Amino acid sequence: MRVLGLGDNIIDRFIDRQVDYPGGNAVNVAVFARRHGAESAYLGVFGDDELAGFLRGCLEAEGVDTSRSQVKHGATGISRLHVVDSERVFLGWNGGGVTVSDPLELDAELLAYVSGFDLAHSSVYSGIESQLAALRKTDTLVSFDFSSESEYRSADYLARVAPAVDLALVSCGELPPEQADELLRSIHAAGAPLVLGTCGTAGSRLFDGTQILTHPAHLHQDLTQLRDTMGCGDAALAGFATSLLADGWSRRQRPTLEALRRGLERAAEAAKVQCTVEAAFAHPRSWRDETLPVR
Repeated sequence: MRVLGLGDNIIDRFIDRQVDYPGGNAVNVAVFARRHGAESAYLGVFGDDELAGFLRGCLEAEGVDTSRSQVKHGATGISRLHVVDSERVFLGWNGGGVTVSDPLELDAELLAYVSGFDLAHSSVYSGIESQLAALRKTDTLVSFDFSSESEYRSADYLARVAPAVDLALVSCGELPPEQADELLRSIHAAGAPLVLGTCGTAGSRLFDGTQILTHPAHLHQDLTQLRDTMGCGDAALAGFATSLLADGWSRRQRPTLEALRRGLERAAEAAKVQCTVEAAFAHPRSWRDETLPVR
């Protein structure tokens, strides 16, 4: 199976640890899919600063192909955060850098490249919403992270994006079950056939158009193993999607109920393992000075 991370990359700067880590939704899914045995690549825009070289090197060290990515003049995005009781707390960012200000454009050549993958994963932070319809015309499945912010759950946004998505991921940790299910159904009604909601220690919920499937979280008995929750949703998505792909998922073959349940089980285990990893996929680098403004 071949999986492509499409869009955002960023540096996760942990203020409490004084360490930078590579990250970004599309980056993380590419790495995690590779760890699940997929042939994996990342396609996006890197800045031309030192941090971009560090980030790209970490991806390549994980066996993720970045050869078709672009380099543009500008800074790498930096997200500032710290950890409180194993939970990540965001403190601000520098606007996302050149990845956000000058995002990737899928021309005919790049669309042909993307069409060679079984699945392409992107997110609300990648700035390529307007190009998803063109990608939908290929046979490549599209997964998309709608994150947790309310602006990405509006009827207008869902109507614009969901019809081009085969698998939607949304964070539901702050919602009671009935509201989480309502959100999953609304994303499905807007056009996404499968909608996976991650709910933290409450596990996950999936709507396949006919029923809500639930799965418990795999919890740690030894809490000293926990590092932080960075990347847990990305890990769950990668585990779920690669499990479905291994079972033959495609636009012409819907996943069976058994395949969906296997996918939810792999997602739960992937999220559990991810809680023991510092940041998204480690590769720490100490930093000394903050030079970018944060808003």
